[in-house]
Amino acid sequence: MTLRVSTLFFDMNSFYASVAQAEEPALMGRPVGVLTADAPNAACIAASIEAKRKGVGMGTRQDEARSLCPGIVFRPVKHDVCVDYHHAILQAVETVIPVHRVWSIDECSCLLMGSQQDLPCALDIGRALQQAVLAQVSPALRCSVGLGPTRLLAKLAAGLEKPGGLHWLLPHVLPDRIAHLALDDLPGVSWRMRARLEAAGIMDVPTLYRIPPKRARAIWASVSGERFVRELRGETVVWPETRRNMIGHGQVLTNGNKTPEGARLVSRRLLVKAAARLRREGLYARNLSLGLRPISGQGIRYDSTIRATQDTFFLLSTLSGLWAAAPAAPLRSVSVTLAGLLPAADVMDDLFAPEADRRGLCLAIDRLNQRFGQDTVRYGLLPPHHVAYTGAKIAFGRIPTAEDFRE
Repeated sequence: MTLRVSTLFFDMNSFYASVAQAEEPALMGRPVGVLTADAPNAACIAASIEAKRKGVGMGTRQDEARSLCPGIVFRPVKHDVCVDYHHAILQAVETVIPVHRVWSIDECSCLLMGSQQDLPCALDIGRALQQAVLAQVSPALRCSVGLGPTRLLAKLAAGLEKPGGLHWLLPHVLPDRIAHLALDDLPGVSWRMRARLEAAGIMDVPTLYRIPPKRARAIWASVSGERFVRELRGETVVWPETRRNMIGHGQVLTNGNKTPEGARLVSRRLLVKAAARLRREGLYARNLSLGLRPISGQGIRYDSTIRATQDTFFLLSTLSGLWAAAPAAPLRSVSVTLAGLLPAADVMDDLFAPEADRRGLCLAIDRLNQRFGQDTVRYGLLPPHHVAYTGAKIAFGRIPTAEDFRE
């Protein structure tokens, strides 16, 4: 029987911690915790393989990490450095096989064509990819590679062994090869979806694997459930292209910014960054939202429907109006979201728009900041406490550009 796979998925192992080790080779082989911020008892955003083996993981605080893993070394996350390594990894992979899609800062997939789909050849490509990253980027950067007839199965295969694993999944070894996984080990199955599955009597992966696709559609209350189960079985599934309809930034406030005025200035800073992204991506926004989370109590959200705009000055004026309704209480976090996005080609002139068009001025400010550095020209006061990477942090599904770090 000829075994064929069509997708190669690679996952960088302990990416943030591995980047810290690549930057400081003396840390290789030592337990490393990467912190959300360079602050007392900040939480770990990631941990090296050595630290994970001692129980340190995402969300572990420094004090707890020291108790679990004596001798652990901490480093604050450097988002711009991690993005540089991401691009270096892509360049190394491209010497072996073209990257088809980037899913996150540390996960990508490649399509296998023709004879590449024969399993022995695909395994050779996977090994060559791993070696290219080690040789061309850093020996600290190991990745796990998975092969399968669908992206879901290739991703599951990549997760079977870390670090440095190379595995494949095909229907004739399923579901036995993944029977040990918990339901929420499957990509796309959250703890909420796991609860929904269990409420439907589906307690394990083999049971989920065998349910009729139509039943999965009913449990998910969406056609995505049917697509998920079919892809899990190795069937070809065409997922529709998604269109992004919002740009948002948020920040957990430091002690120096938790006052209402500090939080207001942070929100302005976040909005300036989001508006610059609008212009870079050729988009206009028709809705502005302000999200506040008090120290105690429920989160609050304020929305404003606006004319389609890229104008930072207009957006800041609208934000000021939203703040007028906000309570004067200490806050834990703040966020701003621009929604109802339209490409420039779809925007019609507004008959009642202000005569002054400040888009040109905003673009000029963008160019000055890109050329001479962040905050060369500012839209008013900055927050009392400077926080690095405001509006330019790596997020799930989004990798900042070089421009993000210069705005």
